[in-house]
Amino acid sequence: MSAPLDFSREHLIYENGSTDGSREWLQQLSQPDLRYWTTPEKVLAGRARNRLIEQAPADAWLVPLDDDDILLQRCLYHYAAQIEQHPAQPWFVADFLRMDQDRRYLPNEDYYAWRFDSPVAMLHAIFKAEHFIQGNVCYSRALFDQVGGYDEELAMAEDLDLYVRFLLAGHLPVLSPHISHLHRFHNSNVSIGVDAGKHNEDLRVIYDKYAEQLKALGVERPG
Repeated sequence: MSAPLDFSREHLIYENGSTDGSREWLQQLSQPDLRYWTTPEKVLAGRARNRLIEQAPADAWLVPLDDDDILLQRCLYHYAAQIEQHPAQPWFVADFLRMDQDRRYLPNEDYYAWRFDSPVAMLHAIFKAEHFIQGNVCYSRALFDQVGGYDEELAMAEDLDLYVRFLLAGHLPVLSPHISHLHRFHNSNVSIGVDAGKHNEDLRVIYDKYAEQLKALGVERPG
């Protein structure tokens, strides 16, 4: 996974009130690079992610992954190579692929990260609903701490909210030329039913949190 680069990795898992036997499965695992926490009742994703990241070292790099997704084997290697090439940059984005509930590739459903000239240009595209970032990111724990972590009150799009704050802090992501993960799209996804209207609604919620800063940059509120 990492050769020829020399870096360590650790898997931190938050078992969030599952009913499919995940807790029992985790209890049977014995891996030195895996730690997990369980909760009997579901909590919002922002709170779960924050609790995990609190356990990560201050100099760690973080690659979030939803329970529907599969990280590709060389993903961490490619992110590590980008970190070496861009030591002053605190976050990176990549492309990802979609698959159905039976893990079959969905043609024409690939997600392509864009290259932007500035954080403001990327913010314009996000709030015009032209560009969306999901779990295809790698960022430093230092940047995460700088902007205050995930919003634990948001029911949806807590990840996009975090990335908006990365951009407002003046940090444009480096586009990494690799595929990060396979996103499993099925009838039980949390995001099922998130159409263009719901996405715009989520964008307005996020915009209103940072309206003063966004207006000063000339970014318009979604209609």
